[in-house]
Amino acid sequence: MLKLMLACCKVYISESRNRVALDSIEQAAKLFPQAAIINKFEDETYNRVGYTLVSKVTPEPSSGMCPLKTTVFAMVKAAFEAVDLESHHGSHPRLGVVDHICFHPLGSTSLDRTAALAKSLAADIGSILQVPSFLYGAAHKEGRTLDSIRRELGYFRPNFTGNQWAGGPKSELLPLKPDEGPTHAVQAKGVVVIGATPWVDNYNVPVYSTDIGLVRRIAKRVSGRGKGLPSVQAMALAHGEDVIEVACNLLEPSEVGGDLVQLEVERIAGEEGLAVRKGYYTDFSQENIIQSYLQLDFHRGQRE
Repeated sequence: MLKLMLACCKVYISESRNRVALDSIEQAAKLFPQAAIINKFEDETYNRVGYTLVSKVTPEPSSGMCPLKTTVFAMVKAAFEAVDLESHHGSHPRLGVVDHICFHPLGSTSLDRTAALAKSLAADIGSILQVPSFLYGAAHKEGRTLDSIRRELGYFRPNFTGNQWAGGPKSELLPLKPDEGPTHAVQAKGVVVIGATPWVDNYNVPVYSTDIGLVRRIAKRVSGRGKGLPSVQAMALAHGEDVIEVACNLLEPSEVGGDLVQLEVERIAGEEGLAVRKGYYTDFSQENIIQSYLQLDFHRGQRE
């Protein structure tokens, strides 16, 4: 395992209700079998889908194409062709058709190597697809964070009634200069945020409430930003008629995992007299993702 060089890419697309669109995105990925879709997480209420892809990588960037970057670019291109952000409506915030892309090193791959993939992908999306692209984490020269970009671009402020997000960017003129691509956003496409970081887990805890303001305060108290659990980012998202989720990014899951988040949400929500359901991860663990890829790779080798 120490010499295993793999990279993971998580691609979040603002669509989960249009089956034809999702099929076209997945067909684009199948053209490059060296990079495998290990997991797909759909949520119709959020109107969002997340794909987890893995492939082998070389120690250093080379003139040859990287299967992972090539596959993700094909999926991004297909998404822009199949999804119109102006007709989008859901309870999950988004900045674009392809809302967020993040590369993670697996095995003995370095973070710098995945950062190079992120920067190269952003350059192609910006120049070829003409979509503004923002870099964060190890892919950004100053280590800018994902949440800081989102705050500047208005990601956390609902733009429709009932805590819903609808349509594309309300202004084509962006308040933040992109790292790649044009400085103006097309409303049907939006922008893309692309990063490279160590592994991140995503864990959501459903809270029985219709008071979004109250659950937002709970989310803030859970988060590191609110002096709660360190390395946890949290926000409140409406999820159906009587449930609001505390959706968390666990930046150091080996130190603060979903079990601790669950207990903290239950404790704080209990102070407000609110019931909490058992939370869930939106993806496999890092170890399971590696094992799933290795099994696929083994069977593919046998067929060949």
